[in-house]
Amino acid sequence: MTELNPKASYAAAGVDIEAGDRAVELFKPHAKRATRPEVMGGLGGFAGLFALRTSYREPVLAASTDGVGTKIAVAQSLGKHDTVGIDLVAMVVDDLVVTGAEPLLLQDYIAVGKVVPETVAELVAGIAEGCVQAGCALLGGETAEHPGLMAEGEYDLSATGIGVVEADEVLGPDNVRAGDVVIGMASSGLHSNGYSLARKVLLEWAHMDLDGHVEEFGRTLGEELLEPTRIYALDCLRLAKETQVRTFCHVTGGGLENNLARVIPTGLQANLDRGTWSPSAVFSMIAQRGRVEQAEMEKTFNMGVGMVAIVAPEDVDRALAVLTARHIDSWVLGNVTKSDGPGAVLHGSHPRF
Repeated sequence: MTELNPKASYAAAGVDIEAGDRAVELFKPHAKRATRPEVMGGLGGFAGLFALRTSYREPVLAASTDGVGTKIAVAQSLGKHDTVGIDLVAMVVDDLVVTGAEPLLLQDYIAVGKVVPETVAELVAGIAEGCVQAGCALLGGETAEHPGLMAEGEYDLSATGIGVVEADEVLGPDNVRAGDVVIGMASSGLHSNGYSLARKVLLEWAHMDLDGHVEEFGRTLGEELLEPTRIYALDCLRLAKETQVRTFCHVTGGGLENNLARVIPTGLQANLDRGTWSPSAVFSMIAQRGRVEQAEMEKTFNMGVGMVAIVAPEDVDRALAVLTARHIDSWVLGNVTKSDGPGAVLHGSHPRF
């Protein structure tokens, strides 16, 4: 006699709706922190509502979508999930602010192999904290369970952010002039780029332990690698309000030179001096342990520069003062000149690198 298959159910197939509901209850207090006066309604609707009560004369909406990349693998290995959400927000909102846009709202997408309510709550806590730091609202999102496609302990994150800027205040390459000054803003470490190379070198080749204390870092390797990406959005908005900012450049995948070239118009060149700053120890350790050439390092990592502002020459001192008051380590990185060459060029060498 043929044995009948057991009764099928969504839970038996690996999707636990009750766990998803519990996750929502756990992360609700965190999500409620990340709000703005324009938010209408609460969590749980089919769509988030945001009233565009704005004083903008001719508002232009800006949108950006991004993820965190393989930094997530470090979080999963350590079982520490409350910081990669900050990274997620940073990658989105700091792209928005390059245009001069104020981040208004963010929606996240969390894909998991299996819903573990406590883990999802930790992830959302980090996302909410990032939104608070950026001054934007967390306007809902989606948690999707993918059994059979992702392992139980795996997850991935992405988000879309919306910002607004006055039409005649949009920042970008068209504003840049010869004689402008390039100001660098220090990163908080690797941020969220280059982790495939960092993990290959430090974990596979150098056989370093994520829980092991590293003297050069003054903390464990895992703590160094999970240092959240610095969120510059509110600092950049303040800088644009108080000085003549031509444009910003968010230094992410591709490194400083390649990203800065994206905001330098044809006929101009940004000349940058490596001697004006020293990359932190994590960069030199990756370079030394992996015998990674400088050119490869500079096109993979931010090398200690997370955001760049191009400002009018008469506003340099004021710009540095504004950033210092906001506890952002900043310095003159170079200048803009007329040129038929590439958009951005690095000169000299890093001290102690």
